[in-house]
Amino acid sequence: MIKRGSKTIELRLYDEKRRSLRAGDSIVFICRQTGERLTCTVKALHVFENFKKLYSSLDLIKCGYTAENVKSANADDMLKYYSLAEQERFGVVGIELTRP
Repeated sequence: MIKRGSKTIELRLYDEKRRSLRAGDSIVFICRQTGERLTCTVKALHVFENFKKLYSSLDLIKCGYTAENVKSANADDMLKYYSLAEQERFGVVGIELTRP
């Protein structure tokens, strides 16, 4: 979705690694299945206390949902990746990306 340009915001914990990100930095995404690499530039960082607040503030289509599933999107969808305790400890971030 990032490669096609339909997803322009990547959702992550705002942990130590992500706190070092700045607008203009490059991020390389690597597809686990194929090894394909995709380099993107950080356009902006959208920091929130938790995914519930992020989901109520950002355009979820830009976060990887589709017109077909965005109505059922729920911040609890992110619990399969990050626990509530992790969200409370670090906060969360929407990393807005551009492709060269």
